[in-house]
Amino acid sequence: MADDELDTLRARLEEYVGKPLGPSAEAPDEVNLPMIRHWVDALDDRNPVYLDEELAATTRFGGIVAPPAMLQAWTMPRPQIEGIAERGGAPGEMGSDNPISVLDEAGYVGTLATNSELEFERYLRPGDRLKTSTELESISNRKTTALGQGYFVTWITTYTDGQDEVVGRQLFRILKFDPATIGAAR
Repeated sequence: MADDELDTLRARLEEYVGKPLGPSAEAPDEVNLPMIRHWVDALDDRNPVYLDEELAATTRFGGIVAPPAMLQAWTMPRPQIEGIAERGGAPGEMGSDNPISVLDEAGYVGTLATNSELEFERYLRPGDRLKTSTELESISNRKTTALGQGYFVTWITTYTDGQDEVVGRQLFRILKFDPATIGAAR
């Protein structure tokens, strides 16, 4: 790809920065005790404020709270497994007008999750129903990595409760790379 084509691609990608990355979404279920129980059992997290109502009532929380790391789990939709390969591995439909699709069309079809950071404003309680909104934070200049040339794409998901109060945020970053460029000169 010529440099002028790369500049055109970069300019096109920049148009998405600061804009929503898809529609807002509402969690399919409220924060609930059975899911908290599954989480703490799977991770062997025996903090009593997650399951022991009597003890949790005597703490600064005044009742049961969910493990903070569950923040994203409450809003994950049920995946559509059929046709997942045709959607580039995405668990649900993605609109065609987004930076991920633009990168795929330009040959940057490899995807590697590189990091995720969670920020918590408050503990969640049973009965909370979360909503999310996701905004594209940044797209790096083209980088040459061991996996090939690509772009780091970063978005931030903001989680709010039923009163539209922010309860947490998640920064998520992926590398979209072109596998055909493995071994390209750095």
